[in-house]
Amino acid sequence: MSALAQALLDSGVEVSGADRTLGTPVLARLAAQGVAIHPNDGSGVTDATTRLVVSTAIEEDNPDLVAAKARGVPVVHRAAALAEALSPLKLVAVAGTCGKSTVTAMLGHVLAECGFDPFVVNGAQVVGWDAGGTRVGAVRKAAAPKFAVAEVDESDKSLSAFHPYAAIVTNASADHYSEEEMNEVFDAFVKDVAGPVVDGRKQSAFPFSAAGHVPMPGQHNLRNAELAVAMAVELGAPLAAALDALGTFKGVERRMQRIGECRGATVYDDYAHNPEKLHAALTTLQECRPGGVAILWRPHGYGPLRKMKDAIAKMFAETLRPKDALYLLPVYDAGGTADRSVNSDALGIGRLLADLDEAERVLREDAPRFGTISICGARDPGLPLLARRLCAASAK
Repeated sequence: MSALAQALLDSGVEVSGADRTLGTPVLARLAAQGVAIHPNDGSGVTDATTRLVVSTAIEEDNPDLVAAKARGVPVVHRAAALAEALSPLKLVAVAGTCGKSTVTAMLGHVLAECGFDPFVVNGAQVVGWDAGGTRVGAVRKAAAPKFAVAEVDESDKSLSAFHPYAAIVTNASADHYSEEEMNEVFDAFVKDVAGPVVDGRKQSAFPFSAAGHVPMPGQHNLRNAELAVAMAVELGAPLAAALDALGTFKGVERRMQRIGECRGATVYDDYAHNPEKLHAALTTLQECRPGGVAILWRPHGYGPLRKMKDAIAKMFAETLRPKDALYLLPVYDAGGTADRSVNSDALGIGRLLADLDEAERVLREDAPRFGTISICGARDPGLPLLARRLCAASAK
């Protein structure tokens, strides 16, 4: 939603917003650009409001939604609003279960370096796109773009709101839906795409290699880079220039982002939250970092944990080495009417920690046992702050 707000601002639209959690850095950046930020109590919906944009996570009894319906304010889904904002441009949509934020960022960077000047809307903050902390770094503003690049979401099937000129599908695996259903969703998505399609499910290799050009570790990031370069070439970028551009890519925030050191252990912050992403993060660190790896993971929702708990527990049991360790926080609770009958203890593996404060204390105490600490999980804004506190305290 914050990326959409920034994109609308860049398009000249007046934006206001409401959130259950106020005072976050992202909201502060939007407020500094003139966005009126309101508590989530309906007070932000007024006679001047022309429409209310919502995500799938907004429930029917949300005060702002109730207020909008009472005033007759049209309600628009986030995906439809973004699709409308990008409709004047040739849209390259990036879909897939894993890797789409990184591929979107890589493609946006490569196209920019090759002279295309794309307008990019991503699902994650990209290093160097925040204009010194004044903008939401998930959006790349362009002077006179012809192309837009956007990450589109399969978790609620809202990617169907987009009718892109070109498309990338990174992969398909069980996450919000079964793998079979995911493949059906992606097949329907690419069926009517008029321009080039780069489908990672069907293209196992490309007639080039991005090895040696990718500044991010891991085979999954090499694959992400190859998907991005393949699309850039399809759009007209020279292959050599596209590969060279990868070498200047600075990375994506919370995608194996190196934060600093804590008592001799290198601290990473990572968005990994499903079995495939957690496995990729853990095995990459095991391969490229000396010593043991300590993973702190917080499940991002009760429903996702209930669906994935067996697969995640199996993955950790098979992948963790004797010198590694798993620490677990309770499920991140964003409010609402979720079924809270499952929590992190259902995994039956790892050391349970009560909250972020205990996690900070325990990880600082245990840091000398490990070469690497990785803070993993989606949604909770406290996770990246924890990673930075660990490093800041160690630097004193």
